[in-house]
Amino acid sequence: MLSDKDRIYLNLHGQDDWKLAGARRRGDWDNTKDILALGRETIIKTVIDSGLRGRGGAGFSTGLKWSFMPKNDGPLPHYLVINGDESEPGTCKDREVMRHEPHKIVEGALLASFAIGAHTAYIYIRGEYYNEANRLQAAIDEAYEAGLIGKNACGSGWDFDFYIHRGAGAYICGEETAQLESLEGKKGQPRLKPPFPAGKGLYGCPTTINNVESISVTPTILRRGSAWFAGIGRPNNTGPKLMAISGHVNTPCVFEEALGLPIKEVIETHGGGVRGGWDNLLAVIPGGTSMPMLNKEACEATLFDFDGLRDAGSGLGTACMVVMDKSTDIIRAVTLLSKFYKHESCGQCTPCREGSNWVLKVMQRMTEGRAEIEEIDMLMDVTKSIENTTICAMGMSVAWPVQALIRNFRPVMEQRIMDYKKSRGGASQIQVPSDAAIGGL
Repeated sequence: MLSDKDRIYLNLHGQDDWKLAGARRRGDWDNTKDILALGRETIIKTVIDSGLRGRGGAGFSTGLKWSFMPKNDGPLPHYLVINGDESEPGTCKDREVMRHEPHKIVEGALLASFAIGAHTAYIYIRGEYYNEANRLQAAIDEAYEAGLIGKNACGSGWDFDFYIHRGAGAYICGEETAQLESLEGKKGQPRLKPPFPAGKGLYGCPTTINNVESISVTPTILRRGSAWFAGIGRPNNTGPKLMAISGHVNTPCVFEEALGLPIKEVIETHGGGVRGGWDNLLAVIPGGTSMPMLNKEACEATLFDFDGLRDAGSGLGTACMVVMDKSTDIIRAVTLLSKFYKHESCGQCTPCREGSNWVLKVMQRMTEGRAEIEEIDMLMDVTKSIENTTICAMGMSVAWPVQALIRNFRPVMEQRIMDYKKSRGGASQIQVPSDAAIGGL
C-alpha cells in the first residue's frame, strides 16, 4: 500500500485549490530554478535512475526516451509534445490531473523541455475535455504572469513557451505519430517508423512525446530523488501510479497506488470489492479496453504492474481497469469493443481497415449465437493476421480483446451457438467461408 507521505497527487480529487497559490502550498514550483541549474544530463540521469516507465500504456523508460534527443542544439528546434488525448475506453486518469493538478503538468513540461533542449511544448488534449482544457489554460496563463514560464523561465535563463492544442475526438490521434500529423493540421494517420520522432517529429524536427502523467510526476522525482521513486514497488515496476476502477465495483474511482499489489487487493481496497462479492467476478480488463481481459482465477494470482500483467498474458496499459461481474454478457461486451475499434480505425492499413470490419460482423453473429463453432478458430486466425501487421498498435487493439475472449470464454461462445441452433431446430444456416476467402486478411 502507498503511504500518504509518498503520494505525488495531493489534490487528485479536487478537495483543495487547483490554482497557482494552492499548487505552491502543495510544493509545486518549489526551487524549480535550482532543479534547472542541475543541467540537462543530470535531470535525464535522475529520471532514468528512478525507473519511471511511460504512464500512457507502452511502459517505455521516460528518461531513456529523453536521452534519444540530439545532444547538441542544431539548426532545427526541438519540441516536447504531451499526449493528453486519453481516448482509450475505460480510461480517465489524466483528466483528473488536468482538472485538479494542472500546475504539475506546466512545471513538468518546463523541466522536460529543458532536459531535451526544447523551448516550445504542446499538449494535445482530447476534444471532449473542454473544461479540462480551459482549466489548464488558466494555469498556463498564471505561470506566464508569475514569470515561471515564458522568457527567462523561473529566472533560469531558459525561454519556454507552452501551447494547448485540442483534438476533435479521433481515437487514432492518441497514437503518437498520428498526433503529430494532427498537430501539423493534417489528417490524423500514423506515420511509418523509422524515422522516429526523436530524429524527425513535429514539423520534421526532433521531438519527444510523453503522456500527461509521465510529465506531471517528474518534478516530484527531481525534488525527492531517484532513490525515493525507485524504492516504491518492484524492480522495473517502480513508483506510485495513477489507476482507476470502473464497472461492477462498489466504489468506482481514480486513485494513486504503488505498483505491484495483487489485482484482488487493488479491487478490494479501492473499488470496495466486486458487486455481489469476489465470487461474482467474471473478468477484468486491466488497463484500458485494448488490453486482453483476465478471468477470475488469473486475477487472484496476478500482480498489478507491467511485468506481472505481461506474465499473465495481458498488459498494464493505462492501469485503468474495467471490472465485469457474472451479469455481463461477455460476448456482447467484446462485440461493443470491436464496434468501437472498427469505427476508430483510420483506414490506412488493409489488415486493420478490412479486418476490423470482418471481426465486428462475426462478433455480432457470435453475440446472437448465429454462427458455427468452427468460426471461433477462424476468428482467432484472422485476429492473429491483424495483430502486428499494421503501422501502429491499432491492429493489436482490434485483435487482443477478441483473442482473450476466445482463450478465457470459449465454452460460453460454443454454448451460445448450440443454444441458437436448438432454438432454430438444429441448424444455424450459416455458411463458413473457406480459408481462401479470408486469405487476404
